[in-house]
Amino acid sequence: MDEDILARQALKKAFSGIPDLEVEKLLASGGVAHYPPGTVLCQEDAIEDTFYIILGGEVKVTKVINDLENRLLKRLGTGDFFGEMGIIHNAPRAATVSTTTNTAVLEIRKDSFEQLLNQSTSVSLAMVREVSRRLRENDEMAIEDLRLKAGELAQAYQQLAELELARREFLTTIAHELRTPLTSAAGFMQVIRLGMMEGETLKGALNTVSRNIDQIVTLMNDILFLQEMELILSEFTPVDIGAVVAASVEAERVHSENTGVAINLSIAPNLPFVPGDAKNLERAFTAIINNAIKFTLNEEPISIVVDYNPSYVWVKILDRGIGIPPGNMLKIYDRFFRTEEFNGHLFGGVGLGLSIARQVIEQHGGEIEVHSEVGRGTIFTIHLKLRHGPKTLMT
Repeated sequence: MDEDILARQALKKAFSGIPDLEVEKLLASGGVAHYPPGTVLCQEDAIEDTFYIILGGEVKVTKVINDLENRLLKRLGTGDFFGEMGIIHNAPRAATVSTTTNTAVLEIRKDSFEQLLNQSTSVSLAMVREVSRRLRENDEMAIEDLRLKAGELAQAYQQLAELELARREFLTTIAHELRTPLTSAAGFMQVIRLGMMEGETLKGALNTVSRNIDQIVTLMNDILFLQEMELILSEFTPVDIGAVVAASVEAERVHSENTGVAINLSIAPNLPFVPGDAKNLERAFTAIINNAIKFTLNEEPISIVVDYNPSYVWVKILDRGIGIPPGNMLKIYDRFFRTEEFNGHLFGGVGLGLSIARQVIEQHGGEIEVHSEVGRGTIFTIHLKLRHGPKTLMT
């Protein structure tokens, strides 16, 4: 069957009941074109002046919804037509139409199409019906788009409300954490200035003032460290994780002694180096160890093991403290999330330690895992990838 016969059959399908004479007028008003798969015939939002009738093959109609999703609206085949809206009232294309197979189309330009509508009642009626249907479809798509945008807007408002709440809680927490040591330090300094202390009493008061100032400095450093980490990545060098963890344990030695919580450290010999920033890694491990000591109320010892396998150096920090409730497991790394009380015992801190630890470990391409059971303790396991040779080869 030749192309002319196929074209006439397609036009009769497109415009049901059209007389043969008007079929010939349609054919005469345009030209037949052939396109391979993947050809864009109509581009969404473009101003174009061509009307298409599919004589053979298939096209797909897609539209960008909600500025993100490129949604498939429908597929059109022989006897379907498209592009009429753009040439009836000079509107931008409402969707993109592209071929999915080898496709033949009758293309009619705007001037020729307008003459055809004036001359052909059958074509005009068919166009009215199709335009009405497609207007309904466009309305439905517009309503769906508005619904999605309304949902996004509601979600954005919810996020803003949560951020505002977090901001207020942060300011309240910071104010509290600063006020307590500042008040203590100011009180002792006032007594010292009045000359009411001497000897060992004066020395103890000065130590208290110094400890409270250190607490304030540590808090400020943690906040600044989080901000700096997001802006500046340190250059990595080969790092001895065993030495880093040992330094973290030493940094928490006074804390552990004051709470009666011993730390048992086991470091495998000949640990390979890992690429990293020793100072930042020490801060991360110190934060986790500090957390373990703080939440161990029964003076049970903390166990820390540093070992390796062919892929990772790993560090396991195990405490037998109060544990983490299941509902809090997804929150423990959130900035400023903290446990304030357990069975009448109050805990200090602003909730930055574990957030710092995770951010440091992830910037090193590592992983941090936690397993916990309320009342029985918590295990943090950190894996850091090996990218350098054994320690004995690096020295």
